Amino acid sequence: MKYVHFDAASGLSGDMILAGLLDLGASREEFRARMAGLRLPVGIKVREVRRNGFRGLKVDVAVERRRPVERNLADVEGIIRRSGLSAPVKDRAAAVFRRLFAAEAKVHGRTLRTAHLHEAGADDALVDVVGACYLAETLGVGSFSCSPLNVGSGWVKSSHGLLPVPAPAVAELLRSAPVYAAGPAAELVTPTGAAIVTTLAKSFVPLPELRYEKIGYGAGSREFPELPNILRVFYGQAEGPGPDRRVSIIETTIDDATPQLLAHFLDRALELGALDAFLSPVLMKKSRLGTKLTLLAEADTIERLVEAVFRETTSIGIRSYPVERRVLERTFRRVRVHGEDVRVKVSMLDGKAVNAQPEYEDCLRAARKTGRPLKEILRAATAAADRSRGEPGPGR
Repeated sequence: MKYVHFDAASGLSGDMILAGLLDLGASREEFRARMAGLRLPVGIKVREVRRNGFRGLKVDVAVERRRPVERNLADVEGIIRRSGLSAPVKDRAAAVFRRLFAAEAKVHGRTLRTAHLHEAGADDALVDVVGACYLAETLGVGSFSCSPLNVGSGWVKSSHGLLPVPAPAVAELLRSAPVYAAGPAAELVTPTGAAIVTTLAKSFVPLPELRYEKIGYGAGSREFPELPNILRVFYGQAEGPGPDRRVSIIETTIDDATPQLLAHFLDRALELGALDAFLSPVLMKKSRLGTKLTLLAEADTIERLVEAVFRETTSIGIRSYPVERRVLERTFRRVRVHGEDVRVKVSMLDGKAVNAQPEYEDCLRAARKTGRPLKEILRAATAAADRSRGEPGPGR
């Protein structure tokens, strides 16, 4: 499994993220072909530019409409759903837009379904978001982190007039991320960029200890005399098993919450950066049946997860303690099963495969499209992954 760390010293935008990921070596021709599946009236140009003397890749999305388009969440989800991309790419892109629409709805006093986007719902923003999610899958990225965000200062023009930096939607999106203002009096973090990074990144930390293989350079549209308007994207192999992966357990016992509330919170905890989240039945004092909620968290996510437990469940107290975590190196292998693409997660120990697990959502989609039993798809995907390595299956 690969990781990406965004160095946002000059801020970031959707096109900078897109260009930085593309600069890591993904095929530009394949990228354009996949984006054509969105069926939008756009032209995509990829070029090298210089910002303050430094090289960067620039992705220009030329919109061929004469009038700007206004879309609601259902409109955007429909375009993503019909794109022909893989289910994980569609799900991740839809999650970015849901986050973006939720922020816009809050600052304008609307509901999620009635909120409309102007700039951030336009054709070029769809290419930025869906393209970034497609490139993340193509590059095998399973883990994202980001530096504290330089949001800039001053004022920015929008369809609602002049707005202070950070603009209201950006400020809402970055509520849980560390931010600061430095350099030019300009908007350095856009709504699309903020939505992408806060959906993908599980932590916001200064440059951590990394062993990276490549750096992608994504250039912004403007040139600033104070700093190079470039997003650096560090890319490498995620850390393998080791004794120094210290994390913390957060847990609480609850006896007065509905199953629906607790099931929803598991998804919410993972969105907020929990490494794992699960529920266990317990017998509490006075012989009351209850549920133990357990979260596994890295140091920089503990506070926001604790806050979320108190805000979104009926818990009135939590426990936390440090533990060690060892994880296997993981990589994804794509196989064809009855004409459908299925990803298989292969776990490695000392460079040797010890387990292979087909992705459930991919198998479920393949089962529905082919009309075959899910268990048959699961078996076929595992067998196909074994054949692609030319060796017996893991553990056999």
